[in-house]
Amino acid sequence: MKNLAISVIGPTAVGKTSLGVKIANKYNGEIISADSRQVYKGMDIGTGKDLNEYFIDGKRIPAHLIDIISPQDEFNLFMFLTEFNKAVKKIKKAGKLPILVGGTGLFLHAAFNRYKLNKAEFDKTKIDELKKLTDNKLRKRLTDLSPRQHNTTDLLERERIIKAILIAEAEGADFIEAPALNFVNLCVLPDRKIIRKRIDARLNVRLQNGMIEEVERLIEQGVSYERLERFGLEYRYISLYLHGKLSYNDMRQKLASAIKRFAKRQITWIRKFEKEGIKIHYLNSPDFEKAENIIDSELQRL
Repeated sequence: MKNLAISVIGPTAVGKTSLGVKIANKYNGEIISADSRQVYKGMDIGTGKDLNEYFIDGKRIPAHLIDIISPQDEFNLFMFLTEFNKAVKKIKKAGKLPILVGGTGLFLHAAFNRYKLNKAEFDKTKIDELKKLTDNKLRKRLTDLSPRQHNTTDLLERERIIKAILIAEAEGADFIEAPALNFVNLCVLPDRKIIRKRIDARLNVRLQNGMIEEVERLIEQGVSYERLERFGLEYRYISLYLHGKLSYNDMRQKLASAIKRFAKRQITWIRKFEKEGIKIHYLNSPDFEKAENIIDSELQRL
């Protein structure tokens, strides 16, 4: 099909990247990352980029939306859709198959449901400027932009005033919409006990192989402790450890628990997709042969 795409989704630590690379190798595809933190340069171990896994059969499978911005910059859903669109167009122009791989639920939901967004909704600088104004000044700005207010609550609640201003100022502005793709969705979802064991084992390997040093380098490059905490998980707990707020053992224990909770939230997103009618093919491991059989069967059906 002209608009065919494949997604490889699932919780953290289940082998999505390795499976996605094998699928890309077999079906002449390129990877698009659906991970909200892999976009940041220098955040490699903590985000699980596993860049060595993109090499297969003596070649490197191209990957998009990885290492595209500084960790000191913000990345939001609007930016994801913008870059996702660019990547899809580039991959299709090359005559290849887009393969979306990742576990950030909101990004996946946006791709599957073809979100249509306006940049104004995500302009943090504009929002920060508006927050400095008094309620009266905000109301005046809104009524100047849109004299007829059909919803009076937009004039009473501060957050709604700001949102209404952003919408009013955005009228006529360009929207970004996710491309129309027909996804074959593969979800790697082992038993929860296996996921927990994999999380523990992977965390031990990462802590022993440079993840703490990676966070130290980010701090040396000027990334603040506050910013690292906002990245969550590995960057939050390791920065607290380096800042002397947690012992090593406390950091290790709290981080492992946080990653397991994160995995549960990722599974919740996947169940949400299914409830909304998105067809998902489940694999209890990153089994390429089973994935291949599913894809071939879907291709024949389509």
